[in-house]
Amino acid sequence: MNVPFFIANKVITNSSQSLSKMIIWISIVAMALSMTVMIVSTSLFSGFKNEISNKIFGFWGHIHIMDFENVSSNAYETSPISKNQTFYPSLDTIKSFTYPETFSFAGYENEDWVSPKETKGGIAHIQSFAQKIGIIKTKDEIEGIVVKGVGEDYNWKYLDEFLEEGSERLDLNDTLSSRDILISRNTADRLKLEINDMFLMFFIKNGKDTKKRLKVKGIYKTGLEEYDSKFALVDIRLIQEVNNWKSDEISGFEIFIDDMKDLEHIGSAVYDMLPMDLYCQTIKQIEPNIFGWLELQDVNERVILILMIIVGLINMATALLVLILERTNMIGILKSFGSDNWTIQKIFLYYGGYITIIGLFLGNLVGIGLCLLQKYGEIIKLSEEDYYVSVAPIDMNLWTILFLNIGTLVITVIILIIPSLLVRYITPVKAVRFK
Repeated sequence: MNVPFFIANKVITNSSQSLSKMIIWISIVAMALSMTVMIVSTSLFSGFKNEISNKIFGFWGHIHIMDFENVSSNAYETSPISKNQTFYPSLDTIKSFTYPETFSFAGYENEDWVSPKETKGGIAHIQSFAQKIGIIKTKDEIEGIVVKGVGEDYNWKYLDEFLEEGSERLDLNDTLSSRDILISRNTADRLKLEINDMFLMFFIKNGKDTKKRLKVKGIYKTGLEEYDSKFALVDIRLIQEVNNWKSDEISGFEIFIDDMKDLEHIGSAVYDMLPMDLYCQTIKQIEPNIFGWLELQDVNERVILILMIIVGLINMATALLVLILERTNMIGILKSFGSDNWTIQKIFLYYGGYITIIGLFLGNLVGIGLCLLQKYGEIIKLSEEDYYVSVAPIDMNLWTILFLNIGTLVITVIILIIPSLLVRYITPVKAVRFK
């Protein structure tokens, strides 16, 4: 029979003193609030990172391959490269890469201890693209824009979720280049354009202008102001015609990978496979500002988690000290019957564990409930211009929630050993006189 557990259970269930009940409920509520905040914050931060990352990757892919001069100048007017490369289109058949992993501990790396490791995934898709700066001319408005040309290898599933109007994609099967264009909601509103509207697009090449009459085939909205106000999609053959390029000349390639965690390793592996005149960059290198902002959210998340754990620990330690002082007479009687200090300490550790588990249960109930309410009810709205999303995104991960619960429980019980040491300084004679 587990005597400490039996006594702790009796003390909890038969506690009739108002002070004990108040302390227990305050501790439970505090622990529940801490767990609620941790679950909501981790789900919210994860939702932000996934939602914004998916928008960026969906529009531009994870890795870009271009001519070295185009990458270094970061220009939208690009020099052509050949589409006939040894890695295209077979690159997407590679399902994993092996890379050297350096052993590291506490921030220090041992370069002499390197072991091979495989990525979690590989290349999901590779597609060609071309781009050029153009000027849209309507009846009342004129505006510059970057036109991105896509071909038959373009994967439309990434853009489908952002399409607001127009159910059809660009018609790329005709022998002639399509005159359809997909524009963003921002561009459509500024230029007062709707589906099937016609307008003139002007291109400049070698000091001469070329105009093409285009029709709005679809309107999309990613929520990324920088992309939505700047880019439009057309048939890649239109860009080749305007630039006087051959049918096998393009601006570059976009690569999509299976797992974002492999980005740096796959980027390095792809770079090693390229010929000398080509260069590749990851989307993190191309858009450092956005990903720097996302990494800042990781810091905020860690700060919130640490603060909530500290609040929970201080609350539980304080509660346990008060409960020990309140049960001084019981401690003295148990010691007079021969109970050792550790046995009595375990009574209060069970006591603290009970409060923690009830608090965690209620915290999970409220936290998961709030996350589900926001995920399906979309109660909290945001400014899309400031946060890149119109609704606070929620991404709940079962393993993350499980880790938070187990980690909080283990840390709390370990820390509660410190206040329980007070039991060792209570003598039977002084305890039975304690009022």
